[in-house]
Amino acid sequence: MRPATDGTLFWAPLLTIAAAALAVEVPFLFKGMPSGHDVEFHLYSWLEALSQWKQGMFFPRWAAWAHFGYGEPRFLFYPPASWTLGALISAVFPWSVASAVYIWGALMLGGASMFLLVRRWFDRRDAIFAAALYAVNPYHLVIVYWRSAFAELLASCLVPLLLLLVLKAVEENWRAVVPLSLLLAAAWLTNAPAAVMIHYSLALLVVFFAWQRRSLRLLLVGAAAVAVGAGLSAFYLLPAVYEQKWVNIAEAVSAGSRPQDNFLFIHTTDPDHDAFNRIISWVAVLEIAVTLAAAWAAKSWRGKNRVLWSVSLGWALVCSVVMFPVTALVWRVLPKLEFMQFPWRWLLCLSMMFSIFLTVGVRRWWMRAVICVVTLAVIAVAWQRIQPPW
Repeated sequence: MRPATDGTLFWAPLLTIAAAALAVEVPFLFKGMPSGHDVEFHLYSWLEALSQWKQGMFFPRWAAWAHFGYGEPRFLFYPPASWTLGALISAVFPWSVASAVYIWGALMLGGASMFLLVRRWFDRRDAIFAAALYAVNPYHLVIVYWRSAFAELLASCLVPLLLLLVLKAVEENWRAVVPLSLLLAAAWLTNAPAAVMIHYSLALLVVFFAWQRRSLRLLLVGAAAVAVGAGLSAFYLLPAVYEQKWVNIAEAVSAGSRPQDNFLFIHTTDPDHDAFNRIISWVAVLEIAVTLAAAWAAKSWRGKNRVLWSVSLGWALVCSVVMFPVTALVWRVLPKLEFMQFPWRWLLCLSMMFSIFLTVGVRRWWMRAVICVVTLAVIAVAWQRIQPPW
């Protein structure tokens, strides 16, 4: 397979990713904007931030409109990247299309970051396909239509960059500390559960390559990047950590939001919760099955890129296993892992391997099209039979 030699994003990749992201929003024209689980939280945050900017408060701390005017320290604890971007979009575009612009931009960023990763190994057409597929992967569709988790959607662009920068660290050691630390800081400033996931993924990747290269230095590079990244985001992290004692932070992992309530195919006393869980569970099964089958089929690519194939498959297996109840003890023992709340959030990482292995394991374009159609059919059946989006 020919590696992509072009070092920049030209119009063809960008237009393809943009068109794929825009296609996701076609139903908006007929059904209106999706009102997912978190939509009110995010849109009110955008409005609140924009209002306070107009009053000269450029870094809001208190959301005065929350809880019927009683307010809450929302901006202290929620990372600033998503609500800052949302407020900026709201200041420029009409309010009726602000969330659509945000979603399109987040999907574009995800696809562009994926292209930056895979252009090193794929030819141009395959790199464009993998990037567009990652931008509109099944989990992203669930986020857009059922969850409206705008910060997590924005954080998806960091996952391909994580693997790209870890590979850079393997090759360049200490020279990779600065870019890797910038990415880790960006994770903290975008979405806290995604940041926890990205840090644990970093640990997995660094340990794998340190063992494979017999290099203690790589472990030190990873640790230095974590420390510097935390320092760069300290203006958000330190107040959020310090002021936890003034709020009931345990509510973040209360009933319904605990890992044990959100493993795949779990049952609770909440019918709506269980309906959504069935949707995300079948999406997860679809991605796991396609990823493993395509990884097995990618024999020729595996021979040329054995290390990358191994680390990608290992990462995919970890992401898959931790979504099942058998890992409940792991969720209780590992520090702060429970604050990810939903084990199926690991689909954010698995979707990257899904896109990579589908591209290298399924070479015929008609078979790729069939798999994409089947994926859309699963989403459509979930829409019609299990729980339609609002």
